[in-house]
Amino acid sequence: MSTPFTELGAFGAVAAGLVGLVVGSFLNVLIHRLPRGESVAVPASHCPACGAAIRAYDNVPLISWILLRGRCRDCQAGISARYPAIELANGALWSLAFLRAGSFVELAEMLLLLSSCIALLAIDAEFQLLPDAITLPGTAIGLALAAFPGGRSFLSALLGAAIGAGALWLVRFVYEKLQGVEGMGLGDVKMLGMVGAFLGPWGVLLTVLLGSVAGSVIGLAMLAIRRGDMKTRLPFGVFLALGAMVSVFLADDLWERYRALWPS
Repeated sequence: MSTPFTELGAFGAVAAGLVGLVVGSFLNVLIHRLPRGESVAVPASHCPACGAAIRAYDNVPLISWILLRGRCRDCQAGISARYPAIELANGALWSLAFLRAGSFVELAEMLLLLSSCIALLAIDAEFQLLPDAITLPGTAIGLALAAFPGGRSFLSALLGAAIGAGALWLVRFVYEKLQGVEGMGLGDVKMLGMVGAFLGPWGVLLTVLLGSVAGSVIGLAMLAIRRGDMKTRLPFGVFLALGAMVSVFLADDLWERYRALWPS
């Protein structure tokens, strides 16, 4: 079976990484503006500190930040290292996805989910918010891509979205009834529905498992260093995003190995 890598080779992997850097720059715009209710289209990129428009040659992903030594050319205000980190992470994951994808449709699924998870992770970590502007269109796109040959079946995508959103909504509902307080927001529910649309039922289960383990480890670590207590609310979307990004690369392989343990 022809794959993106067999079609385009190392050139394709490098090109995917470079385009991923550019998309990572746009993710930074989403991360900064969506939680603040700002348009992602206008105004053009500008320094948050002084408002000066960012020149085209100062807006080259990764390179400009290094050349400017992490400071605005006009006011010398510091530019967070998050910006190049997001660009680099997205570029690296896009290259890895190109090497891993079994078809161009699967590649599109992987790239869209990875970038969405990076944006959601960064936003939830800072604002404890998972914007509908990412999760709802993401779910629709995941279901739409399943209609094309070479990717996940539509039934798998539909079941994944339903199980992801439905199961987490049920957990949220039961917890709220038993404890009298909201345990998680609907943003987590919508996010897991989006993940299910891209990864299917098994991918959802693996995402929740990995996310729960990561959240438990961080929670216990905070207790150990006395930075929180049993009621400290953690941004679960961060851990779901990490679990989903790992599942993008491992879910199908782990599922095949599991099935091999139970031969028909």
